[in-house]
Amino acid sequence: MFAFSLAGLIVGAAVGLTGVGGGSMMTPWLIYGFGLPPVSAVGTDLLFSGATKAFGAALHGRQNTIAWRIVFCMALGSVPGVLITLCALRALSQWGGVPHGLITGVLSIALLGTGLGILLRTGMRRLGTAAAPNWLLTLRRPSRLGAVTAGVGFLLGISVTLSSVGAGAIGTVFLMGLYPELTASEVVGTDVTHAVLLSLLAGFGHASIGTVEPSVLTALLVGSLPGMYLGTRLGHGVPDRVLRHTLAMGLVVLGAGMLL
Repeated sequence: MFAFSLAGLIVGAAVGLTGVGGGSMMTPWLIYGFGLPPVSAVGTDLLFSGATKAFGAALHGRQNTIAWRIVFCMALGSVPGVLITLCALRALSQWGGVPHGLITGVLSIALLGTGLGILLRTGMRRLGTAAAPNWLLTLRRPSRLGAVTAGVGFLLGISVTLSSVGAGAIGTVFLMGLYPELTASEVVGTDVTHAVLLSLLAGFGHASIGTVEPSVLTALLVGSLPGMYLGTRLGHGVPDRVLRHTLAMGLVVLGAGMLL
């Protein structure tokens, strides 16, 4: 179990340094580094991500940097997305097992999306606040905004339940484009809060069908908490842009390599 705690320490430090990337780094590591079945790696990582992000969500709640209305709109789509996907996974497990290719295929696409999402964060904020194209202005009409937000949540619910990846960086990109009036802290607080709900719901759903490894989860959490503290302290001396772009390019390369 020491190896899993060490992995949790490293990933926790990376999240502390960059603020993103927990699920996108841990799930591939569990699959290709430790040999866990893809569906078990996803289920275990979902509870790992939910637990580690809950602390951040609590801090944002104390600072009043959570747009609860937007969280609610996203949850209107993401909760059904999670439940539908869990029902499909349960049925597949009863019919002979969840195909590994399904999980790894969705994971590779989610990794690409997460990497690109990190790279596009600044651009989407500028796009949302300045000369947004007609399609983005159409999506942001008050009469459609709630439905579009729920639709984004639905897609995230499916992606996260199948891959444990996407609730962070991809969700942030959509929030920046759809809600340019939010401050940077509000974007992060809103996205993290929704990610906690999404990860824990999907994670406990995975646990109900037996695709979570409790001993692995415990070992990961033992390492991740001191790792996040260490990464947060070290991050003050390293340029944020360098860290994020390095992580983003690594995720893009990894996702592309899994597709090939």
